[in-house]
Amino acid sequence: MSNNLKVFGSPEKYVQGSDATAFIGEEMKKLGLKSPVVVVSSQTPYKLLHEKWEKSLEANGYDFTYLPFGGICTSKEADKIAQVAKNADAKTLIAFGGGQVIDAVRSASVLSDCEFVSCPSIASTDAPCSTLCVMYHEDHSFQEYRFTKRHPTLVLVDTRVVALAPRRMLVGGIGDALATWFEARSVREANAKNFLGGKQTETGLALSKLCYETLMNDGVAAARDVEVDAITPALERVVEANTLLSGLGFESGGLCIAHAVHNGLTTQPQCANYTHGEKVAFGLVTQLVLEGRPQEELKRVLKFCYDVQLPITLKAVGIDSTDTNAIRQIAERATVEGETSHNGLFPVNAEILADAIRAADYCGQNFEKNHAREQCNPQAV
Repeated sequence: MSNNLKVFGSPEKYVQGSDATAFIGEEMKKLGLKSPVVVVSSQTPYKLLHEKWEKSLEANGYDFTYLPFGGICTSKEADKIAQVAKNADAKTLIAFGGGQVIDAVRSASVLSDCEFVSCPSIASTDAPCSTLCVMYHEDHSFQEYRFTKRHPTLVLVDTRVVALAPRRMLVGGIGDALATWFEARSVREANAKNFLGGKQTETGLALSKLCYETLMNDGVAAARDVEVDAITPALERVVEANTLLSGLGFESGGLCIAHAVHNGLTTQPQCANYTHGEKVAFGLVTQLVLEGRPQEELKRVLKFCYDVQLPITLKAVGIDSTDTNAIRQIAERATVEGETSHNGLFPVNAEILADAIRAADYCGQNFEKNHAREQCNPQAV
């Protein structure tokens, strides 16, 4: 591909709203998607949604097979799903669940030559709209990025089930989406390529900025509303930001240090219980410190993360800040050849990134201490 070509990609159709699952068969029919269908789902969305999707698929003439998800997006899991699809002579694969379910089924759709329908049951990552599959090892450590040739034909988001998910899932998605604008900005400044192998369009960059602005305006309110399972305008806008705006923005805008730090954190077993977006949030703080961005910008991000309960310290993602060996391993993994940490304005190596991680952690610790002090004494200057 020419270095001067600008590239933007998106799903063929995006549908979002309360009880959207009840319309999945109808929406698939409008797009000409064919039967038979294999539906892959994790346990919770199956319990909450299977009656709705079964009724809708049957009403629209779709024969389907159900397959429970194995739990981790590994090459083995993708191969298993693909084999089931081949055995069923399937033409369409549907994924219900979080990012790992979606990525595993997306990968399987390529292996089985099927159309792909993405139905996120949580707004915890920007995976649903993209061509990117984040593959993991069995121990949950990052393995590789795998790309599909096409975007999902349909992305359908049922905000009723999203609102029922734990608050932490939505907030994790906010952490993932929060980095979108800052990473896309760095890629633009470096004139680097996006995830589609081309340069940014103005549309891709603008959607990244809109994602950030939406989170700043509605993120705190949406995190509050989801605690009582309430579907509000703020929640709807944040779900769209986490899913659509961030999905289009990261892919057409590009990734940089924040996601590379996430990949580094996956090398540490003690991080396994933290969500993708929680790790990306600390990665974003690291990126802003490493790039030497204005303190006002850094403080705004720190405050927002603190307000919605996203990590801004190593401790908050399970890492002992005095564990120099762990920090070195994180930095080394985040700066391997081909990592997105190399999409910025200047060369980044493990030593530079390790220093930035320590400095970011110190900034986060100081912010937390100062904020706690202000809460104890609101009149303190």
